[in-house]
Amino acid sequence: MAIESDVLVIGGGLAGATAAIEAARGGASVRLVAHKENTLRNASGLIDVLGYNGGDEPLVEPFEAIADLPDEHPYRKVGVEAVRESLALFDEIAGDLYEGGHTETNALSPTYGGRVKPTGRYPKSAAAGLASRTEDTLLVGFEIVTSFDAPLAAERLDSSVPFDVRGVTIRFPGEFRADARITRLATALDADELRDREQRLGTREALAARVAEYLGDAERVGFPALLGDDEHQAVREALETELGVPVFEVPMGPPSLPGMRLEDRLYEELDAEGVRVESGNPVVGYTADDGRITAVSVDRGRREVPYHAEQFVLATGGLVGKGIDSSREGVSEPVFDCHVPQPEERYEWFHDRVFDDQPYARFGVSVDDGLRPLDSSGEPEFSNLRAAGAVLGGYDMAREKSASGVSLSTGLVAGQRANEDLQ
Repeated sequence: MAIESDVLVIGGGLAGATAAIEAARGGASVRLVAHKENTLRNASGLIDVLGYNGGDEPLVEPFEAIADLPDEHPYRKVGVEAVRESLALFDEIAGDLYEGGHTETNALSPTYGGRVKPTGRYPKSAAAGLASRTEDTLLVGFEIVTSFDAPLAAERLDSSVPFDVRGVTIRFPGEFRADARITRLATALDADELRDREQRLGTREALAARVAEYLGDAERVGFPALLGDDEHQAVREALETELGVPVFEVPMGPPSLPGMRLEDRLYEELDAEGVRVESGNPVVGYTADDGRITAVSVDRGRREVPYHAEQFVLATGGLVGKGIDSSREGVSEPVFDCHVPQPEERYEWFHDRVFDDQPYARFGVSVDDGLRPLDSSGEPEFSNLRAAGAVLGGYDMAREKSASGVSLSTGLVAGQRANEDLQ
């Protein structure tokens, strides 16, 4: 039996999931195919809209700055209202997992490096740590979690915020391997494993007892983001009860518990909307007729299987996610071989100073206002293909702190346009 759907989304990250959910809600039959684990589990879990626009000072009002972005920026393609609409969709899906209210103004969230980062949405587990809450803070790190140096992060944070910040490194309760992953520590807190058999203390109470020795005058306590997975709310509440102060998580790098929690919530929504999700097999080719894609080929081990659809959404990621590839021959989009604008002279791809505004950071496919990838002459590559998320060019997500906002808004519009073309 032929594999057919109205809309086929390629890529299972934030942009792909948003496009699939939006298309399904519009009445289309939707299939989502993803090759590798999506990048959500490597992300901080913060939903950044627009943190910077060319300067060193963080933006207070991101929507006010969108009008000043270049014409080729994805936000200018989809429009301000689409960005607002995508945040509303995110709020609905995320539910009590996130806190927001920062559609018009950015919040400042502490990072594990001891800086503050402008962001539009943050996990509820991080809410008590916002820099706008001027409460003296204790940051707690663990000997076993070498990626978070709490005393160093506290020293940096203390120099830039109007409240006192201290840091301490302690031993995580119980005996764990020196290379234990943070997911193992989260599991111990989830299950409240019995770690102090002599005093009959579970992991949560044992941890609180150790932190209490250093609490002093601190009015809140921050931990690296490992306070449970499935039971994260109960873990945090238990620590708050024991310590008598608000507890928060500091967003971390991969593997990211907040990113995994968000991934779970998005895929629950995909399932609720009837989206068929397949992962583990790459898209390796396509067929087209008269300017329209008719099917893509999915590599299922020993054979290539055609997946037919009326509309296609490309959401495979950027240079990091391999949605954009690079070699000595140039920069390319590997699934449909869409045109990727790039300077012919390689020395124009980058600047010598690492922290300069690097041209290669903006590499990606160019699109029209309907998010259809454009060829070298400025015409749509295919009439039924749209692109969303990091595969798009024309913006520097790392420098702007805009990755999640672009993924949400372009994913939403790609799903909507695909549905409109089905009518």
